[in-house]
Amino acid sequence: MRSLGDGAELRPLEPWQAEEFFAHIERGREFIAQHIGFADKAKDLESARALLQQYADNTARDTARIYGIWLDDKLVGGVLFRTMDMPQGLVEVGCWLEPAATGKGLITKASKILIDWAIRERGAYRVEWRVSSANAPSIAVAERLGMVKDGVLRKYFEYRGVRQDLEVWSVLAPEWES
Repeated sequence: MRSLGDGAELRPLEPWQAEEFFAHIERGREFIAQHIGFADKAKDLESARALLQQYADNTARDTARIYGIWLDDKLVGGVLFRTMDMPQGLVEVGCWLEPAATGKGLITKASKILIDWAIRERGAYRVEWRVSSANAPSIAVAERLGMVKDGVLRKYFEYRGVRQDLEVWSVLAPEWES
C-alpha cells in the first residue's frame, strides 16, 4: 500500500476484490469504456473476477500487474503494467478512472510510483505509454510524466467499430533518473 496523499492509496488489485472492482466499473462504465477495453470485458461479476485472475496469473509470471486507486477507502480507478518484458527492460503502463476521481492528479501520482519502481527496483530501461490519439486526458498524463512522443501508429487498432490512431510515448531510464 502506498499513499497518494489526500486520502488516496495505491494497492494491488486482486481477484478477491472482484465485487468491489465490478461495482467500480459499473459506476464509471461508459466513461471508462470511452478508451479502456476492459470496461467492456468486465460485464458481470464472473468476467470481472476472471479479468483480475488473469492479471494475478500474469503477476505470478512477472509479465503484467494491476493496482487499484482507493480514495477515502473507495476504489475509483487504477494503474497497471499492461505488459512487462523484464529481460528486455521494457514495460507498458496504463490507467483508468471513474468520473468522480478525475482532476485530482491520482493517475499522475500513481503512474510515477509504478515507473519509479520499474526503473529503480526492476531495472526497466524503457517505459511506454500507448494511447489513442482521441484520449486527450491520457496524453496529458504522459506529458506530465515527462515522456517523449515517439510517434503515431495510424489507424492501428479498431475499438468499438472505429479505427484508432495509437500514440506511443516513452521515458527511458536515464531520462527518468535525471
